[in-house]
Amino acid sequence: MTTLPGTPGARPGLLAVQPLRRRRCAACRRGPLPLLVLEDGVPRCPDCADLGHLVFLPRGDTALTRRAREESGLSVVVVRFNRRKGRYERQGVLVEATGLARAERRCLADADVRRRRRTRDARRRAEQDARFAEAFAAEIRRLFPGCPAGRAREIAAHASLRGSGRVGRSAAGRALSEGAVVSAVVASVRHVDTGYDRLLMNGVPRHEARRRIAADVETVLRDWREAGIDSAG
Repeated sequence: MTTLPGTPGARPGLLAVQPLRRRRCAACRRGPLPLLVLEDGVPRCPDCADLGHLVFLPRGDTALTRRAREESGLSVVVVRFNRRKGRYERQGVLVEATGLARAERRCLADADVRRRRRTRDARRRAEQDARFAEAFAAEIRRLFPGCPAGRAREIAAHASLRGSGRVGRSAAGRALSEGAVVSAVVASVRHVDTGYDRLLMNGVPRHEARRRIAADVETVLRDWREAGIDSAG
């Protein structure tokens, strides 16, 4: 068994793959294989790789996965290639059935404690997110005084949504850099205040659609910026 590209942290000899294409075992010829192990560059089924006694534990429960690996003398990371992202991603682990049973008992024993901890952590994250969204909205209003307060809050909430991968969650966004804030505002104006989405629906390529509505975006941004100059005067 070998480590595959794009699987950080995977150790040689402890990796199995959920194949995207139909594959057969090079030893017993069984297939198609829902799970395979690469040995010397050829696929083998778990039985022929001496892993048939292990059971699959899908990802999702971090505590159970960690404890199952602790309780198992042998565990194998299971990955699948994500074509869109161009990398292998973890899908779960293979562990010993007895180790999984012991891990499940451990998790049941302290389930209430972990549930309370998750609740506290979720509350803390929500409070942090709310404070950050407020700061992001305030920065929008500083840069674009004419942007309505409600709109600034909407832009901030959208851009800073946890787990979204949007500009507000980037390092620059977390630092409230001007570039990140302006990018969030431009994206909102593009979708809300112009015909950009309609152009995309009509099959206009994205870059061409952006070119066509660039002047409309700049008009809205200029109006929002100059509102502060007018009020100061």
